[in-house]
Amino acid sequence: MKLGPKCKYCRRFGIKVGLNERCLSHKCALVRRRSRPGMHGKKAKVLTLYGKQLLEKQRLKIFYLVNETQMKKYVEIAKKSQKSAPEALIEILERRFDNVIWRLGYVPHKTTARQLVSHGHFLLNGRRFNIPSYLVEPGDFIEIRPQSLDISPFKDLKERLKNYQPPAWLKIDPNTFKGEVLRYPRYEEIQHNFNLPLVIDFYSR
Repeated sequence: MKLGPKCKYCRRFGIKVGLNERCLSHKCALVRRRSRPGMHGKKAKVLTLYGKQLLEKQRLKIFYLVNETQMKKYVEIAKKSQKSAPEALIEILERRFDNVIWRLGYVPHKTTARQLVSHGHFLLNGRRFNIPSYLVEPGDFIEIRPQSLDISPFKDLKERLKNYQPPAWLKIDPNTFKGEVLRYPRYEEIQHNFNLPLVIDFYSR
């Protein structure tokens, strides 16, 4: 998935997307300038229902670094779930391998997680793995490839993990850096501010 200037996404969508270090600091574009980017950004924008659905879909795609084909696939799976489609959709997105790497605290933001996964710096159940879109299952074990422990993104990992608490459905050992998927995520424990029914409606037209 190709990304433009990362800081503009926070201002465009009105949420901290967390795509880089700057986004996590006081220098975040959303903190410094609340208006949308562009020469007409300060003007109030009235959206149609379709416009709201489109914007919400784009927000969700950027937050989870998902392309259009993948999002369509996830929505179709969610609609066939025994749960409500919005709940099933966010639970599926949370299970993406690159998202889990971020949630476990290996890296501070998702673009780095995606890059490290793609370059094969992690092991899944003991085997080198480089597919960011893989949906993890309960019982999956994740660890850093031994040859990658000395690269710069992991140099201060032990210090960062000292006070880090991953979501309840994940577990990581701060000494060995080994992570485990304990169970599937539950909707009520996933913190988000997306209007998921709008996304489902967009793909149901």
